[in-house]
Amino acid sequence: MLEIFYPDNEAPSAYGIDYKGLYGRGYRGIIFDIDNTLVPHGAPADARAVDFFAGLRKAGFQTVLLSNNKEPRVQPFGDSVGSRYLCNAGKPGRAGYERAMELMGTAPESTLFVGDQLFTDVWGAKKAGIVTYLVKPIHPKEEIQIVLKRRLERIVLFFYHRKKGTPGA
Repeated sequence: MLEIFYPDNEAPSAYGIDYKGLYGRGYRGIIFDIDNTLVPHGAPADARAVDFFAGLRKAGFQTVLLSNNKEPRVQPFGDSVGSRYLCNAGKPGRAGYERAMELMGTAPESTLFVGDQLFTDVWGAKKAGIVTYLVKPIHPKEEIQIVLKRRLERIVLFFYHRKKGTPGA
């Protein structure tokens, strides 16, 4: 039952994934969460994020930022990194992921999702048929509702790692 929340892949950071290798395997679109995936919660885009998105565009990727936050948070970030975005996305519902793929002109088999939460980011992407990367949160300071979800995530990840035969991340 917990398998519906299991990520396809894990990485220490969104910035450390082998995107060039993934491009070589046919992936063309990447959907990203923002908060605690690319920057600490609520932080503006920094130089690292701006350079990162420039590199993804140069490599040939289309990108969309998918966030449950409101436009005043998401739009400036998207503008700074040069990416399309969808705010009030309703994650983990499928509609936001499907709309993101429409914007990029990609299909589930050529799209990746990168995020830091199992119950919104990963679960929604999996429902949309997208390969997922769960990354470690950038910063430990989070809103209380996320702190509570993290406790449940630890349980799911325990069973995920036990099934895979890998040590917990």
